[in-house]
Amino acid sequence: MKLVLGRDDLAAAALSAVREEGTEPERVGIKPVHKASRGFVNHSDADLCELAIVTVLQALDHGKPVLLLPVTALGRHQHQTLVTMSKLSVADVEGRSVGVRAWSQTTGVWVRGFLTEQYGVDLRKADWTTYEGHHVEGAEDPSWVKRAPEGSKLSADFLDGRVDFGIMGNELPSDDRIRTAIDHAHEVAEQWSLDQGFIPVNHVVGVSETAAAGHPAAVLAAYDALKSVLTAKEEAGRPFPLHPVGFEALRGAFTKAAAYALEQDVISRAVDYDELVERTCTALGVSPDRLGG
Repeated sequence: MKLVLGRDDLAAAALSAVREEGTEPERVGIKPVHKASRGFVNHSDADLCELAIVTVLQALDHGKPVLLLPVTALGRHQHQTLVTMSKLSVADVEGRSVGVRAWSQTTGVWVRGFLTEQYGVDLRKADWTTYEGHHVEGAEDPSWVKRAPEGSKLSADFLDGRVDFGIMGNELPSDDRIRTAIDHAHEVAEQWSLDQGFIPVNHVVGVSETAAAGHPAAVLAAYDALKSVLTAKEEAGRPFPLHPVGFEALRGAFTKAAAYALEQDVISRAVDYDELVERTCTALGVSPDRLGG
C-alpha cells in the first residue's frame, strides 16, 4: 500500500498503523508533495495521498476514483499570500496583472474568493496569468485566463515587475521589497475565520477507491493514527483547529472552497459535500460517524 504524505510525523504514524493491520506499506517520497497529485488522481500511482482541497473537488467533478479521508494535512490563513512590490493595494487589482502558479491552486482559490466576497473585485477585470496546468486531467483554465510562456516562472515575473500582484504561499521569494496587498492581512484573516467558523484548509488526504475497497481496515487505521497525531499537536487557545479532522469538522472549509471554485470556473458543477461523505463511507463500509461525521 503506497502512501504519500509530506509531514514525517504523519507519514510515520500512518505507516505504523497500516502495518499493524497486516498490510505492508511503502512511503513514496515526492517533494514538494503537491507534485504527487497528478499521478495519484489520474493514474492511481498511490493508495493514500496528501491532496489539495481543490484537487479533491476537481477529481469529483471529473469522475476520478478519488475519495476523501477527512484529515487536514495543511491549514493556514491565506490573506497574506496576495503580495505586491509597489504602492498598489487590493483596491487596485481590477485592471492590473495578477500571477498565480495554477488556476486550481488552492491558495489562489481562497484568495480570489476573498477578493470577490470581501472587496467586491470582478475577477474578469483583472489580467490573470497562470504558470502550470491542473492536476486533474480534463480540467482547463477559463477562457479569460492566459498561460505564461513556456519556461516562465511566477517568482521571476513578479520580482521583475512583469506582474503587479502575485498569489504565493510557500513559494514566496525572500525579498525586502515584497509586501502584502491587503493591509493588516493577518488581522483581517483572523476576523474572517471568526466570521466563518473555520480556518482555511489547503491539504487533506485522498484515498483511492481501489484501496478503500481492498484494504478498508488499513485505511481506517491510517485515519485513526493521523487523527491522533493532529489532535495531540493542536495549539491551545485557538478559536478553531488549524488541522480539523472528521467530516463535520471539514464541512465549512469544503463547502466554502467549493462555492469559490464554482464561481471561478475551477469546477463545472456545484459539489455537494455530502456526496464526498457518502462515497467514502460506502467504499469503506462504515457510517459517517466512524469518520467524524
